[in-house]
Amino acid sequence: MRPLVVPPAAQRDEQAVQMLSAWIAEKGLHCTINVGFWRAQERQEPAAWGIFIADVMRHIASALRDQQGVAVDATMEQLVESLHRELDEPTSAASGGFHPGHS
Repeated sequence: MRPLVVPPAAQRDEQAVQMLSAWIAEKGLHCTINVGFWRAQERQEPAAWGIFIADVMRHIASALRDQQGVAVDATMEQLVESLHRELDEPTSAASGGFHPGHS
């Protein structure tokens, strides 16, 4: 198992909240998602997740620019195209369960 580093800002901020943890394991995606957080903040959950996912995509594009010299615009275009393709014709089924409660 190779966990990622917790970002320094999250380490400093006592109010930091982990929203998503995703793993590739046993030949599939496994994740823990903090569903309900946005609703508790009186926000529309799907719209807030959309903003969150868009922000993650921008971070991916910036990381690829910094590490591999790939243009942010080109990466964003490829990410969006891939996202639409996957939503239209999934390469695998999403499965799993929801486990309420947060420690």
